[in-house]
Amino acid sequence: MHLTHTLALVLPALTAAQDVQKPLIQQAGDWINSLRGYIPTTVPAVPSALKSPVAASTAKIAAKKVTPLTMSNYESVLTPDPSSPKSPQEWMVFVTGGNKTCGGHCARLEREWNETASLLALDATSPSLASIDCDREGALCSTWMAKPPTIWHISRPVAGAGQSTPASTVYVNYFNVTHSTAGDMVALHSGKKYEEGVLNEGWFDPFDGQLAKLGVNKAVGWALFGIGLVPSWAFMIVISMVSRTIIARRNGPNPAVQQREAERRATGRNPPLGGAPPANE
Repeated sequence: MHLTHTLALVLPALTAAQDVQKPLIQQAGDWINSLRGYIPTTVPAVPSALKSPVAASTAKIAAKKVTPLTMSNYESVLTPDPSSPKSPQEWMVFVTGGNKTCGGHCARLEREWNETASLLALDATSPSLASIDCDREGALCSTWMAKPPTIWHISRPVAGAGQSTPASTVYVNYFNVTHSTAGDMVALHSGKKYEEGVLNEGWFDPFDGQLAKLGVNKAVGWALFGIGLVPSWAFMIVISMVSRTIIARRNGPNPAVQQREAERRATGRNPPLGGAPPANE
């Protein structure tokens, strides 16, 4: 019993004495190696409940796309899906442009629109989103008579079985290029501010206007787009020629010219160039 206690006291002393004899650097190395056993070599997985909500928001934002509209796809894209239980089906269409149609002033509003798309992606009741670039789709903007920067709020009801398609509702909302924000755009949906815009009920209504019903709205749009490509000086020349022709016809022929023409026909001779008509013989 006494021997056991004696060894228990002597062994630590011998170990300490042995450690004293080791160089200091070697002792530090042994100490560091002993600590490595307490350091985990793998990073534990983060529970799904503790993940940042940014990942979930990003997934929703990615699912909320903005569809570019063209002359060839706007009818199929905006046509209501009869299998969808939602009626009316709503769209927000952002009409923008570049240097040609917006004078380069729509760049800031395009950034606000992108932020709007991110905010509306978090709302399950938000409308579908689309956009029109009038620099690239000038014929489509002429067909709709759409000008940037505007947002068109379109409500298209779904026709029931055996029923004709109900009329669509289109509101055009104008935005200030310097002061309008994403909050103003979101309020079109969240606060129904789109009803404060201009209700489109004219001939150029892209869905229920007279031109669309007659099937000539695209032809008229292409014609207006082509006219817009003609330089202004060419119009001035055409207008000048037409106006002179109209004035000449309104005033009638010159009596002196009529008299000389009658005399020429009576004598059967042409008057000398630059001189008076010949006397009657």
